Amino acid sequence: MQILVVEDDEAVASAVIDGLTRAGFQATHVATGAAALAGVRGSGPDFILLDLGLPDMDGTDVCRAIRALIPTPIIVVSARDEEIDRVLALELGADDYLVKPFGMRELIARIRAVARRTDERAPDGHAAADSIRTIGGLSIDHRSRRVLVDNVEVHLTVKEFDLLYYLAEDPGAVCQRSDILRAVWNGTWYGTTKTLDAHVAAIRKKLGDPRWIEAVRGVGFRLDVPG
Repeated sequence: MQILVVEDDEAVASAVIDGLTRAGFQATHVATGAAALAGVRGSGPDFILLDLGLPDMDGTDVCRAIRALIPTPIIVVSARDEEIDRVLALELGADDYLVKPFGMRELIARIRAVARRTDERAPDGHAAADSIRTIGGLSIDHRSRRVLVDNVEVHLTVKEFDLLYYLAEDPGAVCQRSDILRAVWNGTWYGTTKTLDAHVAAIRKKLGDPRWIEAVRGVGFRLDVPG
Protein backbone atom coordinates (compact mmCIF):
# COMPACT_ATOMS: atom_id res chain seq x y z
CA MET A 1 0.00 0.00 0.00
CA GLN A 2 1.36 3.41 -0.99
CA ILE A 3 0.68 6.01 1.71
CA LEU A 4 1.05 9.76 1.20
CA VAL A 5 2.04 11.53 4.43
CA VAL A 6 1.09 15.23 4.43
CA GLU A 7 2.96 16.76 7.37
CA ASP A 8 4.90 20.03 7.72
CA ASP A 9 6.82 18.99 10.85
CA GLU A 10 9.88 17.18 9.56
CA ALA A 11 10.53 15.35 12.84
CA VAL A 12 6.97 14.02 13.00
CA ALA A 13 7.04 13.11 9.30
CA SER A 14 10.33 11.25 9.66
CA ALA A 15 9.04 9.21 12.61
CA VAL A 16 5.81 8.35 10.80
CA ILE A 17 7.64 7.35 7.62
CA ASP A 18 9.97 5.10 9.62
CA GLY A 19 7.05 3.48 11.42
CA LEU A 20 5.09 2.91 8.24
CA THR A 21 8.11 1.40 6.50
CA ARG A 22 8.75 -0.98 9.40
CA ALA A 23 5.11 -2.04 9.19
CA GLY A 24 5.53 -2.94 5.53
CA PHE A 25 3.97 0.08 3.89
CA GLN A 26 5.48 2.27 1.20
CA ALA A 27 5.32 5.93 2.14
CA THR A 28 6.11 9.28 0.58
CA HIS A 29 6.12 12.65 2.28
CA VAL A 30 5.05 16.16 1.30
CA ALA A 31 4.98 19.21 3.56
CA THR A 32 2.38 21.49 1.96
CA GLY A 33 -1.20 21.36 0.81
CA ALA A 34 -0.23 22.24 -2.76
CA ALA A 35 2.27 19.39 -2.88
CA ALA A 36 -0.35 17.03 -1.49
CA LEU A 37 -2.82 17.90 -4.23
CA ALA A 38 -0.10 17.55 -6.85
CA GLY A 39 0.76 14.13 -5.45
CA VAL A 40 -2.87 13.04 -5.53
CA ARG A 41 -3.21 14.14 -9.14
CA GLY A 42 0.09 12.51 -10.08
CA SER A 43 0.74 9.22 -8.34
CA GLY A 44 -2.71 8.51 -6.92
CA PRO A 45 -1.78 7.16 -3.46
CA ASP A 46 -3.69 4.27 -1.89
CA PHE A 47 -4.01 6.04 1.45
CA ILE A 48 -3.46 9.55 2.85
CA LEU A 49 -2.40 10.74 6.31
CA LEU A 50 -3.23 14.43 6.51
CA ASP A 51 -2.13 17.05 9.01
CA LEU A 52 -4.38 20.09 9.36
CA GLY A 53 -1.76 22.72 10.26
CA LEU A 54 -0.07 23.16 6.90
CA PRO A 55 1.90 26.30 5.96
CA ASP A 56 0.10 27.16 2.72
CA MET A 57 -3.44 25.82 3.15
CA ASP A 58 -5.62 24.68 5.99
CA GLY A 59 -5.78 20.91 6.09
CA THR A 60 -9.57 20.94 5.99
CA ASP A 61 -9.42 22.70 2.61
CA VAL A 62 -6.92 20.10 1.42
CA CYS A 63 -9.22 17.33 2.64
CA ARG A 64 -12.15 18.82 0.76
CA ALA A 65 -10.09 19.22 -2.43
CA ILE A 66 -8.74 15.66 -2.28
CA ARG A 67 -12.18 14.23 -1.72
CA ALA A 68 -13.45 16.07 -4.81
CA LEU A 69 -10.75 14.32 -6.84
CA ILE A 70 -10.55 10.74 -5.55
CA PRO A 71 -12.19 8.41 -2.98
CA THR A 72 -8.84 7.39 -1.44
CA PRO A 73 -9.11 6.82 2.33
CA ILE A 74 -7.94 9.74 4.48
CA ILE A 75 -6.97 9.74 8.15
CA VAL A 76 -6.53 13.21 9.61
CA VAL A 77 -3.62 13.34 12.09
CA SER A 78 -3.72 16.62 13.96
CA ALA A 79 -2.93 18.37 17.24
CA ARG A 80 -6.38 19.95 17.11
CA ASP A 81 -8.35 18.02 19.69
CA GLU A 82 -11.67 19.83 19.82
CA GLU A 83 -14.78 17.89 18.91
CA ILE A 84 -15.71 20.48 16.29
CA ASP A 85 -12.40 19.84 14.49
CA ARG A 86 -13.08 16.11 14.35
CA VAL A 87 -16.64 16.55 13.20
CA LEU A 88 -15.66 19.08 10.52
CA ALA A 89 -12.91 16.84 9.14
CA LEU A 90 -15.25 13.85 9.00
CA GLU A 91 -17.93 15.95 7.33
CA LEU A 92 -15.44 17.05 4.70
CA GLY A 93 -14.54 13.50 3.78
CA ALA A 94 -11.98 12.16 6.24
CA ASP A 95 -12.48 8.51 7.19
CA ASP A 96 -10.90 8.72 10.62
CA TYR A 97 -9.27 11.28 12.95
CA LEU A 98 -6.29 10.76 15.23
CA VAL A 99 -5.11 13.40 17.72
CA LYS A 100 -1.40 14.07 18.27
CA PRO A 101 0.56 12.85 20.09
CA PHE A 102 -0.19 9.28 19.09
CA GLY A 103 1.48 5.89 19.10
CA MET A 104 2.55 4.25 15.87
CA ARG A 105 0.80 1.02 16.80
CA GLU A 106 -2.49 2.87 17.08
CA LEU A 107 -1.90 4.66 13.78
CA ILE A 108 -1.08 1.38 12.01
CA ALA A 109 -4.15 -0.27 13.50
CA ARG A 110 -6.36 2.57 12.30
CA ILE A 111 -4.86 2.45 8.80
CA ARG A 112 -5.56 -1.27 8.59
CA ALA A 113 -9.08 -0.87 9.97
CA VAL A 114 -9.97 1.81 7.42
CA ALA A 115 -8.32 -0.21 4.63
CA ARG A 116 -10.38 -3.27 5.56
CA ARG A 117 -13.56 -1.27 5.24
CA THR A 118 -12.58 -0.12 1.77
CA ASP A 119 -11.75 -3.59 0.53
CA GLU A 120 -13.98 -4.29 -2.43
CA ARG A 121 -13.16 -7.98 -2.61
CA ALA A 122 -14.24 -11.03 -0.69
CA PRO A 123 -11.55 -12.82 1.34
CA ASP A 124 -11.03 -15.41 -1.42
CA GLY A 125 -10.18 -12.63 -3.87
CA HIS A 126 -13.39 -12.99 -5.84
CA ALA A 127 -15.93 -10.25 -6.18
CA ALA A 128 -18.65 -10.43 -3.57
CA ALA A 129 -21.95 -11.60 -4.95
CA ASP A 130 -25.35 -9.98 -4.42
CA SER A 131 -23.72 -6.68 -3.55
CA ILE A 132 -26.23 -4.25 -5.06
CA ARG A 133 -28.98 -2.77 -2.90
CA THR A 134 -31.70 -0.82 -4.72
CA ILE A 135 -34.31 1.39 -3.07
CA GLY A 136 -36.44 3.35 -5.53
CA GLY A 137 -34.07 5.42 -7.66
CA LEU A 138 -31.18 4.75 -5.29
CA SER A 139 -28.67 2.03 -6.20
CA ILE A 140 -25.76 1.07 -3.92
CA ASP A 141 -23.16 -1.32 -5.34
CA HIS A 142 -20.87 -2.63 -2.63
CA ARG A 143 -18.52 -4.40 -5.06
CA SER A 144 -17.71 -1.24 -7.02
CA ARG A 145 -18.60 1.07 -4.12
CA ARG A 146 -20.68 3.21 -6.45
CA VAL A 147 -23.88 5.02 -5.54
CA LEU A 148 -26.36 6.16 -8.16
CA VAL A 149 -29.45 8.32 -7.71
CA ASP A 150 -31.67 8.20 -10.78
CA ASN A 151 -28.63 6.92 -12.72
CA VAL A 152 -26.48 9.88 -11.64
CA GLU A 153 -23.40 8.91 -9.62
CA VAL A 154 -23.04 10.34 -6.12
CA HIS A 155 -19.56 10.43 -4.58
CA LEU A 156 -19.45 9.43 -0.91
CA THR A 157 -16.59 9.06 1.51
CA VAL A 158 -15.68 5.58 2.71
CA LYS A 159 -17.56 6.05 5.96
CA GLU A 160 -20.57 7.65 4.30
CA PHE A 161 -20.78 4.71 1.89
CA ASP A 162 -20.55 2.16 4.71
CA LEU A 163 -23.30 3.97 6.64
CA LEU A 164 -25.62 4.21 3.63
CA TYR A 165 -25.04 0.55 2.72
CA TYR A 166 -25.84 -0.47 6.30
CA LEU A 167 -29.09 1.52 6.35
CA ALA A 168 -30.04 0.00 2.97
CA GLU A 169 -29.90 -3.53 4.36
CA ASP A 170 -33.52 -3.23 5.51
CA PRO A 171 -35.21 -0.20 3.88
CA GLY A 172 -37.98 1.29 5.97
CA ALA A 173 -36.73 -0.29 9.19
CA VAL A 174 -35.39 1.89 11.99
CA CYS A 175 -31.72 1.28 12.77
CA GLN A 176 -30.70 2.12 16.33
CA ARG A 177 -27.82 4.52 16.87
CA SER A 178 -25.89 2.03 18.96
CA ASP A 179 -26.24 -0.66 16.30
CA ILE A 180 -25.13 1.73 13.55
CA LEU A 181 -22.05 2.86 15.46
CA ARG A 182 -21.13 -0.73 16.32
CA ALA A 183 -21.54 -1.95 12.73
CA VAL A 184 -20.17 0.98 10.74
CA TRP A 185 -17.46 2.12 13.13
CA ASN A 186 -16.60 -1.43 14.20
CA GLY A 187 -16.97 -0.40 17.81
CA THR A 188 -14.00 1.95 17.52
CA TRP A 189 -15.85 5.24 18.08
CA TYR A 190 -15.94 6.30 21.69
CA GLY A 191 -16.91 9.96 21.33
CA THR A 192 -20.38 11.44 21.16
CA THR A 193 -22.84 10.28 18.54
CA LYS A 194 -22.70 13.70 16.87
CA THR A 195 -20.35 12.22 14.29
CA LEU A 196 -23.19 9.93 13.20
CA ASP A 197 -25.48 12.94 12.76
CA ALA A 198 -22.75 14.69 10.76
CA HIS A 199 -22.40 11.75 8.40
CA VAL A 200 -26.17 11.45 7.98
CA ALA A 201 -26.37 15.17 7.17
CA ALA A 202 -23.62 14.82 4.57
CA ILE A 203 -25.31 11.83 2.91
CA ARG A 204 -28.68 13.60 2.79
CA LYS A 205 -27.07 16.56 1.10
CA LYS A 206 -25.30 14.41 -1.48
CA LEU A 207 -28.42 12.37 -2.25
CA GLY A 208 -30.20 15.63 -3.04
CA ASP A 209 -33.21 15.05 -0.79
CA PRO A 210 -33.04 14.98 3.04
CA ARG A 211 -36.09 12.73 3.15
CA TRP A 212 -34.02 9.72 2.05
CA ILE A 213 -32.87 9.31 5.66
CA GLU A 214 -35.46 9.96 8.37
CA ALA A 215 -34.42 10.56 11.96
CA VAL A 216 -36.55 8.70 14.49
CA ARG A 217 -36.25 10.65 17.72
CA GLY A 218 -34.67 8.75 20.55
CA VAL A 219 -34.05 5.67 18.42
CA GLY A 220 -32.02 6.16 15.25
CA PHE A 221 -32.49 6.46 11.49
CA ARG A 222 -34.36 4.77 8.67
CA LEU A 223 -33.66 4.81 4.94
CA ASP A 224 -36.62 4.86 2.60
CA VAL A 225 -37.84 6.32 -0.67
CA PRO A 226 -38.83 9.99 -0.14
CA GLY A 227 -42.59 10.15 0.06
